[in-house]
Amino acid sequence: ESPGPGTIDLGSQRERWAAFQKRHGLSFEEAARLLLDAYESRGLVKHSGGCHCGAVRFEVWASADLHVFNCNCSICTKKQNRHFIVPASCFKLLKGAENLTTYTFNTHCAQHMFCKTCGVQSFYTPRSNPDGYGIAPHCLDDGTVQTITIEDFNGKEWEKTVREHKTIKAMSKP
Repeated sequence: ESPGPGTIDLGSQRERWAAFQKRHGLSFEEAARLLLDAYESRGLVKHSGGCHCGAVRFEVWASADLHVFNCNCSICTKKQNRHFIVPASCFKLLKGAENLTTYTFNTHCAQHMFCKTCGVQSFYTPRSNPDGYGIAPHCLDDGTVQTITIEDFNGKEWEKTVREHKTIKAMSKP
């Protein structure tokens, strides 16, 4: 029998799909979203995180093994801003857009966003990758990070360092 309008014929996978939904307590839409997320983000893990007070929450698809930059530019030094970079397509703000405020300086390319309530910067738009996000690994919830590799980045000589770095400018490309 053929499926009616708005339904999907799962063929021989029907029983397997139903068992998966039941085992995990998922609706059809939730199971489909999980499947699409897994397919579109192969090899990546969905990390969740946010600011200290919880007003800002986000999720980000990234490796469980993070490559974190330790920059020594003036603002990163003051904020102890260690971060890893992801494409914008791998980042989703779940709540708190109205609770974010932005600080810029110098070239005004980097967008340093932080929570108006607690002052924590969980993520920002880096100058090196204005089409992506720099995520603070210490703002991720426990349980999804396996390892962290830290690379020192000479932000005091930003232009020279970015020009000579082999991969940083491409880190926000999907």
